[in-house]
Amino acid sequence: MKTIISAGHICLDITPVFPERSNAAAIGDLLVPGKLIEAGPADVHTGGSVANTGLALKLLGNNVRLMGKVGDDAFGAMVKRLLADHGAGGLITDPECSTSYSVVLAVPGIDRVFLHNPGANNTFTGTDIPEEALRDAALFHFGYPPLMRRMYENDGAELADLFARVKRQGIATSLDLAAVDPGTDAGRADWKKILSRVLPDVDFFVPSFEELCFMLDRERYDRLAASGGDMTENLSIEEEVVPLADELISMGCKVVLIKCGMSGMYYRTANGHRLKGIGRLDLDDAVWADKSGLQPCFQADAVRSATGAGDTSIAAFLTAVMMGRGPARCAALAAAEGACCVTAYDALSGLRPIPELEARIDAGWSAPPINFH
Repeated sequence: MKTIISAGHICLDITPVFPERSNAAAIGDLLVPGKLIEAGPADVHTGGSVANTGLALKLLGNNVRLMGKVGDDAFGAMVKRLLADHGAGGLITDPECSTSYSVVLAVPGIDRVFLHNPGANNTFTGTDIPEEALRDAALFHFGYPPLMRRMYENDGAELADLFARVKRQGIATSLDLAAVDPGTDAGRADWKKILSRVLPDVDFFVPSFEELCFMLDRERYDRLAASGGDMTENLSIEEEVVPLADELISMGCKVVLIKCGMSGMYYRTANGHRLKGIGRLDLDDAVWADKSGLQPCFQADAVRSATGAGDTSIAAFLTAVMMGRGPARCAALAAAEGACCVTAYDALSGLRPIPELEARIDAGWSAPPINFH
């Protein structure tokens, strides 16, 4: 079985469970100074790309190697124990750092709010991934560089060097982003320059619309953010998403999957000549070259929390790629897994096997995707 490396950001997610009916229209209606807010038991799970996408890849039947960094502290011990429960390990322990954690405020009906300590993630570098660990890998997935200081400082030099090194080994590569707070150092970084350096060595790029809009079209991002609410709710795919996907392909990546929230997932692929550079996966040019389309969302059985939905969607997408599925099917499976993920409070409890997802899709779970080409 081919090995997948899941590297990058890892943390401990602490999610207080709020009542299904909080009678709050916005988070500010709930978090009032001096107010006692009754909550249920907290869900405590691993979070971040390494845990969410990495463990989801493992649970979907892949041979996965996790590569993240934690501190030698109580939260670090909890992260290691939770990974061990899934038969996973291999994390780096840095006694000079604290373990990253997030307090996730996931109130039903309201977008999530995160209290986040980056901890050891800020010291993660390419040297934390030894050369011998890459030798038998077919796919290398890296997640959340905007939450890892060494990966975005100096115009992303460390991130670009890491991806170039992985590609020299003949390994297919995948990159996911994370939301950026405009008021932080990450928010002040030149992300267009960073992406222009990294994307020529990225085969599968799987960001969200919000992340891309912030990095590549800041004026539009500020305008959409100022209107409040979910900026993906009424997206014009042709006017707002397609140009971003085309720009990313022109910047060098081979396959783009843009998570567009309630508007679905848009995929775009490069031409057949470019696709021949995707390592050891042997994608069929006739199936993958010059394709694009919009995959609508699937109806979730229940919506409890969106925590990890994007990460598990990516895991399903990459698993489908490894299984030899085409781009439209891969996007459909990504959307389907996301719809299953939101039925649970954590990232993994709602995960469903690929054959089960395919059976539901084939039975008419939703309308077929809109194919542009």
